[in-house]
Amino acid sequence: MTTRHQEDQARSLDQELAALDLAGRLALVGQLGSRAVFTTSLGIEDQVITAVIGTERLPIEVSTLETGRLFPETVALIAETEERFGIEIRRFHPEQADVDAYAEKYGLNGFYESVEARHACCHVRKLKPLARALEGAAVWVTGLRRGQSGNRATTPFAEYDAERNLIKVNPLADWSIEEINAFVEAEAVPVNPLHARGYPSIGCEPCTRAIKPGESERAGRWWWENDEKRECGLHVPEAASSSVPA
Repeated sequence: MTTRHQEDQARSLDQELAALDLAGRLALVGQLGSRAVFTTSLGIEDQVITAVIGTERLPIEVSTLETGRLFPETVALIAETEERFGIEIRRFHPEQADVDAYAEKYGLNGFYESVEARHACCHVRKLKPLARALEGAAVWVTGLRRGQSGNRATTPFAEYDAERNLIKVNPLADWSIEEINAFVEAEAVPVNPLHARGYPSIGCEPCTRAIKPGESERAGRWWWENDEKRECGLHVPEAASSSVPA
């Protein structure tokens, strides 16, 4: 399949998804006839997607990046979610050799010292495991929402990811946090208890804090950095930049 064809397919899919509800969007992904992988961070948005995949028994694989620095509450939620929805969540860990090499160069918590060091840590603990999770997949499903940050305000329902050569589907792109919360309450979806403690966006424990009143949902991620568009590189490749080792 050519890049041009995949781009056209993504544009067409984007229009189709816009007219459907969440269950319809995910069902359509499952009907594409290609291997689809949903990567969950176990955040509240991702729990909504997992709930629909599990309840509807959709042919979409569910995977998570178990970075080795997650909150205990996040790790515990993996097993709870599997049991609640009768699914398997595949865990992808960083390679120990990569972790050791990072620690030798930057120090175990060197990500506090520079943007370069933080990007390098995300590369080892998230980007490389993600590549393994998506290996052989044609469709990548995510929990991105336009309301999460200004950097995500134009998130489409479907787009061609040239870096990974697959179609990326964001079925919650137009959902508000109020809609997310209402779904969770109505369907009794298990969620990370940290959300109730002021953590709307939850990543690795050393890199996440509770937000303050009036701050954006993702303000607690990498809070020591000044760049308002800060990302780990999973969804904004340029955030990783040339400073991240290959």
